[in-house]
Amino acid sequence: MRKQYETVIGLEVHVELATKTKIFCGCSTKFGGEPNTHTCPVCTGMPGSLPVLNRQVVEYAMAVGLASNCAINQYCKFDRKNYFYPDNPQNYQISQLYIPICHDGFIEIEISGGKKKIRIHEIHMEEDAGKLIHDEWEDCSLVDYNRSGVPLIEIVSEPDMRNADEVVAYLEKLRLILQYLGASDCRLQEGSMRADVNLSVRWRGDEKMGTRTEMKNLNSFKAIRHAIEGESSRQIELIEQGEQVIQETRKWDDNKEYSYAMRSKEDAQDYRYFPDPDLPPVRISDEWLTRVRRALPELQPEKQIRYEREYGLPRYDAQILTGSRKLADIFESASAICDKPKKVSNWLMGETLRLLKVHDQEPDDLTFSPENLAKLVQLSDEGTVSSTVAKDVFEKVFLEDVDPACYVEEHGLKTVNDMDLLTEVVKKVISQNPAPVEEYKAGKEKVLGFLVGRVMKAMKGKANPSAAKELIKKLI
Repeated sequence: MRKQYETVIGLEVHVELATKTKIFCGCSTKFGGEPNTHTCPVCTGMPGSLPVLNRQVVEYAMAVGLASNCAINQYCKFDRKNYFYPDNPQNYQISQLYIPICHDGFIEIEISGGKKKIRIHEIHMEEDAGKLIHDEWEDCSLVDYNRSGVPLIEIVSEPDMRNADEVVAYLEKLRLILQYLGASDCRLQEGSMRADVNLSVRWRGDEKMGTRTEMKNLNSFKAIRHAIEGESSRQIELIEQGEQVIQETRKWDDNKEYSYAMRSKEDAQDYRYFPDPDLPPVRISDEWLTRVRRALPELQPEKQIRYEREYGLPRYDAQILTGSRKLADIFESASAICDKPKKVSNWLMGETLRLLKVHDQEPDDLTFSPENLAKLVQLSDEGTVSSTVAKDVFEKVFLEDVDPACYVEEHGLKTVNDMDLLTEVVKKVISQNPAPVEEYKAGKEKVLGFLVGRVMKAMKGKANPSAAKELIKKLI
């Protein structure tokens, strides 16, 4: 029965921009400061204070619009959205309702059937609100205005998505664009990228939209996926029971995997928008727009194609490496230093991704330098360290960004090339393992790996595996 229903989803994505100061004042945007220390009369809404627009906010908004195929309004302006809430000190939010900076764009996502175009209705600039902290022990709510005035862009899509997979693919593509532009770090856990999900259900093939609900401020892909699946099921159940879906704002609890109503949206709230009298219109000259367009960096799709062509990487490897700007930057810098791109790629695709998983980290959390990765590639390639030792050293590089050459020297980890010592150890391994030796003589080539492993263990990983292999074959 459920196959007869279709879910219709549109997103409003709020992104904190990577400026050093706020949108209308000189206060710091740095995350994690002591409460109410990154504030001034402007961002706390004091009477008589005047906002001054941060030019970098406009340039970031233009860059995001251009990268997502939007048209740019070269004349746009700010409006006041009036509402009272404790984390909104002015009792209004400065946003853009009537003439947003970007409109009518799209991005393409990869889905099982190929590519799909998700339209972008608009992108507008606005200021963030403060943050309420609810103290259950003291039974009170506290307000931190550090976030008040942090610059945001809101990216509003058309209702073109049909399931959680498409939504996550859209958000991942959007996050990649923003990170490659340097417009935002998009750290969902810090709230610098948040999504409101507008969702409705209708009969498959029906042109008329169903009654939609909105789930606000979802800040992880896992929560977004669960919220979409949960809300879709809830609406279908209501329809099948003959009940009506109520237009409302709902809150998703990811721990309980349940949503509950926050407030009704049956009547549109009157925010009494009007042009902000303290801010002049923004006029974007042809020269300014051209300069921003020319400054756009190489984005992920173009970079992936170049990696396959220029470095000879497999499509999958190129896709993974360019799937994170941090990984791509490390790859390119390390490859330029050691001139061994395929080996750099192997270290990133293998040990780096493995250790990220072990430590429950994202590529953006990487702290080691490309220089130290390039040094390790050289040490391993030259045979200065064995592959086993190289992996152990890389873990120290990954965790502490140690200089691998110094670390190898200080800990005596260089490969032992003393042939007399190697011959002595190989003879001992052969004498202690008669059964595997006989198996090798009988034609079982795989046994050779076992014997090499015994030699490596006896020499604490410092033997040259290639030399050990040839010596075992010769002595047997």
